[in-house]
Amino acid sequence: MKFSPIPLVALVLSLCGPLSAQEGRLKVATVDMQALFQEVHQTKSTKAKFEEEQTRVVRDRDERLARLNEVKKEMEDLQKQLGDPSVADAKKQALFNERQTKQQQFEGLQKELEEFIQRKSRALNEQMQLRMKAILEEIRVKVQKHAEGEGYDYVLDKTGASTSQVPVLLYTKDATDITEVLMKTINEGAPAPAAEEKKAEEK
Repeated sequence: MKFSPIPLVALVLSLCGPLSAQEGRLKVATVDMQALFQEVHQTKSTKAKFEEEQTRVVRDRDERLARLNEVKKEMEDLQKQLGDPSVADAKKQALFNERQTKQQQFEGLQKELEEFIQRKSRALNEQMQLRMKAILEEIRVKVQKHAEGEGYDYVLDKTGASTSQVPVLLYTKDATDITEVLMKTINEGAPAPAAEEKKAEEK
């Protein structure tokens, strides 16, 4: 599962109201939200957390798959005995019944495995989307505070795309890119790695 931000629409922050255009020239900035998303410490810790969870899911899946293969092998062994002419007919009935039971067990385990994979994949995707949405909102707030402090009228996300995946921002005249400035402050106040790991373990 690739960890990447959800498709971003253009971030437009109107900070000074409709009268700005009448008062003078608009002060416009651009920002690379995807770059900020990749750099912020919450993204890195979240990525590590989801990779750990994926590892656990894969381990559980492999254990279930191993059990499924065991039952399949037992079915094949029983089938071989049923086809062995040296096996008495009286015993073959018992072997047939046992094989039928194994067949039912195999089908049950196979269905359970498929449902397990679907359930875990859906849960991981939902959790990741919710977490990424929260991280993007935290970044948006930081961008807005910076823009307000610098007196920008609008801040546009230059990585934003429309529903047809066409870049929303194709051209801006005299716009200042504030990405690098925000990169330097995006992780201010972040907990130390050890503290963050402890917090993650408590969850």
